[in-house]
Amino acid sequence: MKKSYILIALVVLLAGAGVVSELATFMDGRLAYESPQAIDHEAPTPRELALQEQAAEATKEAQEQPYVEEKYREFPVIGSRVAVWMAAQLHLLFAAFVLAVPIFALIIELIGYKTGDKRYDDLAYEFTKLLSTAFSFTATLGALLTFLLIALYPHFMNYLMHVFSPTFLPYVLLFFLEAVFLYSYYYGWHAFSKRVHLCLGLGLNLVGTAIMFIANAWLTFMMTPAGVAASGARISTWEAVTNYTWMPINIHRMIANVAFGGSVAAAYAAFQFLKAKTPEERAHYDWMGYIGNFVAIAALLPLPFAGYWLASEIYAFSQTMGLTMMGGAFSWLFIIQAILIGNLFLAANYYLWLGMGRIEGAERFRSYIKYLLIVITGCFLVWATPRSILATVDEVQAMGGSSHPALGFLGVMSAKNTAVNILILTTYISFLLYRRSGRIPTVKWAKAGNAVQFAIFALAATTVLFFGIYGYFVEAAVRIKFSVPQVGSVLAAMILVTVIDIFLLRGAKETETRWGQISNTSQYVLIFLAVTFTWLMGLMGYVRSGLRQHWHVYGVIRDTSPDAFTPTLGFATKVVSVTVLIFFAFLGVVFWLASLGGKHGKPEVAVEALDGGDV
Repeated sequence: MKKSYILIALVVLLAGAGVVSELATFMDGRLAYESPQAIDHEAPTPRELALQEQAAEATKEAQEQPYVEEKYREFPVIGSRVAVWMAAQLHLLFAAFVLAVPIFALIIELIGYKTGDKRYDDLAYEFTKLLSTAFSFTATLGALLTFLLIALYPHFMNYLMHVFSPTFLPYVLLFFLEAVFLYSYYYGWHAFSKRVHLCLGLGLNLVGTAIMFIANAWLTFMMTPAGVAASGARISTWEAVTNYTWMPINIHRMIANVAFGGSVAAAYAAFQFLKAKTPEERAHYDWMGYIGNFVAIAALLPLPFAGYWLASEIYAFSQTMGLTMMGGAFSWLFIIQAILIGNLFLAANYYLWLGMGRIEGAERFRSYIKYLLIVITGCFLVWATPRSILATVDEVQAMGGSSHPALGFLGVMSAKNTAVNILILTTYISFLLYRRSGRIPTVKWAKAGNAVQFAIFALAATTVLFFGIYGYFVEAAVRIKFSVPQVGSVLAAMILVTVIDIFLLRGAKETETRWGQISNTSQYVLIFLAVTFTWLMGLMGYVRSGLRQHWHVYGVIRDTSPDAFTPTLGFATKVVSVTVLIFFAFLGVVFWLASLGGKHGKPEVAVEALDGGDV
C-alpha cells in the first residue's frame, strides 16, 4: 500500500516538473518577444496605418473635387435674413440722419448769415456736432452689412455686381469725398470764412444726396427691375438705375430723412433740456427742440404726397404687387402705419399747443385748439379704420360680410385720402396759430389778409371733401385720379397762405417768447416723435422689401433659401422693435459723445436770453 502511494507521488512530481518546464520555456519566449531590445517603437501599428490610408484618400478626393459656388450660408441663431435685415435697417437709419442733419444745418447757418443773428450759427454748429460720431457709426454699419451680404448671399451679390458694377467706383469715391466735406465742414466752422464754409456745406449735401441716389438704384432695382433681359443678363446699367421706383424713392426718402433727422435732433435737444441745470440752458435747448421739431413737421406735411407717388409707380409696374401691398398680405400693416402717422400728427400739434404757453399773447388763440383737436381726432379715426376687420363667423353673418355695413365705407381710399388731406391742413393751421401767437400784424390790410387766408383754407377743404364724397360714385380708375386735385388744392393752399403770411407779418409787433418756460411733457413729446418716426421707417422698409416675396430681384432672381417666405406681421414688428431699441442705444452713445465734445473746449458760444427767433 505504501509502495502504491510512493509510486503515485513520483508520477505527480514528474508531471509537475514537466508542466514547470513547459511554462518556463513559454515565459522565456514571451520575455524575448517583449524585450526592449526587440521592440520597434517607431513602426506604426496596423490601426495607424489604416487611418493614414483613409486620410490620404480623403485628401485626394478633396483635391480632385471641383469648385461649386455656394448660393447661401446660414447665420447662427437668428438666421441670415434677420441678420441682414437688422444690419441694413441700422445702417439706413444712421445714413438718413447723416444725410438730413447737414441739410437743415446748412439752411439754419444760411439764415444766421443773412440775418446776422449769431444764435442760428451756434445752433447749426450744435446740430453738426452730432454728425462726426454718427458718420462713423454709419460707415461701420455699412461695412458690416456689406460683409454679411457677401458672406450669406454670395450668388445674389455676384448678380448685383454683374448689373451695377459701373456704379461701384463712383460710389466709393463719393463716400470718400463726403468724409472730406463732412470733417472740413465741422472742424473748419471757425477757421474758414462764412462763404467758404457755406460752400463746404453745400458740397457735403450734394455729395450725400448723390450717394443716396446710387444706393437707391440698387434697392429699387430689386423691387422693380429694368434694363435686363428675361434671363437676367444686363442690357443697360442706366435703365437698371432709372427703374420705375427709383425717382419716387429718391424724393420720398429725401423728405422722410429730413423729417426723421429733425425729430432726432429735437430729441437730442429734449434730452439736454431735461438734464439742464440753469435757465439759460433750458432756454437754449427749448429753442433748439422747437427748431428741430419745426423741420420735422415741415417735412412731414408733404411726405404722404410722396408716398402716393411711390405707390402709384408700384401699381404701374405690377398690379399684383400693388394689390398685395394695399389689399393682401400687407393690408393690416398699413392700418398700423395709419395709427403711427396719426400719432405723429397728433403729437406734433400737441407740442405746438403746449409751446403756445410760452408766448405772451397766445391766449387769444387758445379757444380754437378744441376745434382743431376734434378735427384731428376725427381724421385720425377715419385714417385708421380698416375696410375688412377680424371677426368671428357669427359677427360676419351679423354684418352681412367682412366689412361693417356703416364703418366699412371709411376703409376705402376715398375716405382715407380725404382724412389725410384734412389732417395736413389742420396741422398747418396749428402751426399758423403758433406763428401768429407772438406777432400782431400792423399792416392796414391785416383784416382783408386774414379773410383771404380763411377763404383759401375753406376752398381747399371744400375741394378735398367734394372729391372724397364723389369718389364713392365713380369707378376705381377714376377714383384714384381724384387724389391729384385733392393733393393739389392742399399744397396750393399752404403755399398761398404762407406767401400772404410773410407780407402780412412784415413789421409786426412782437411779444415776448419765454424760452425754457415750458413743461417737461413737451420734451417727452419730442422724444415720442423721434421714436415713432424711427419705428415707422422700419415698418415701411419691411413693406418695401417684403413686396418681393420669394424673389431677390422681382421676376428675375428667385430666392431659394430657407427664408424664402413673407414674415408674419407679428414677427416683423418684433424684429423692427428690437432694431429700434438698438438704434436708440447707439444714438445714446452719439448724444453722450457730442456732450463730451462741448466739455472739452469745442468752440462754444454763450447762450443769450432768447426772446424771439421764431421760424
